[in-house]
Amino acid sequence: MKIIVVGCGRQGTDLAQVLDKAGHRVTVIDPDPEHLARLDTTFGGRIIEGVVFDRDVLIDAGIERTDGLAAMTNSDDANIVTALLARNVFKVPQVVARIYDPRQRDIYGRLGLRTISPVEIGTTHIVSLLVHAKLETLSTLGSGELLTVQTQTPVLLIGRTVRQLTVPGEICVVAIIRQGRAFIPTLGTEFAADDLIVLSVMSTATDRLNQLLGLD
Repeated sequence: MKIIVVGCGRQGTDLAQVLDKAGHRVTVIDPDPEHLARLDTTFGGRIIEGVVFDRDVLIDAGIERTDGLAAMTNSDDANIVTALLARNVFKVPQVVARIYDPRQRDIYGRLGLRTISPVEIGTTHIVSLLVHAKLETLSTLGSGELLTVQTQTPVLLIGRTVRQLTVPGEICVVAIIRQGRAFIPTLGTEFAADDLIVLSVMSTATDRLNQLLGLD
């Protein structure tokens, strides 16, 4: 894919380098040469010094032919303006904007923008580590509303079925790792001792999951 990363702060730099190493054609834009200098010497993409929401700069970066754009500057306003330009003017298929103020997410969502709030995701992850220590959080989706967690089968569940741990719209068992091999279970699959259970759970349902696991 051809991807533009706007903003070369710590997270923008990391994103650009991960995408580059994965084989994507990456262009990074930032007005500060010191920020651009954060990129490793192994970075194989393009580097453009310029105002991130300037139309000419974006056109020079190839926005008219790009597959995706991530707005990662330290300014919510700059990210939103750039994202709106990419989506509405240049018709970029995939656009994501980072925002620091999670309270603005619904407003931007009504504008049709996909946003991610590191603050909100970080808070959700910290709460998970503090309050649900026996559940290992593997990843978060959206702005932290959906968690992927892992836990070893508690004694309470040995011999019981996946159906008994499933709550439609809230809790779903997505995989079981048994003796080092992973598989997708059916509702009738029984849990065994030493299974690692991987679940998708809404952040609002973690207390209920702990109750079902007998961990509360």
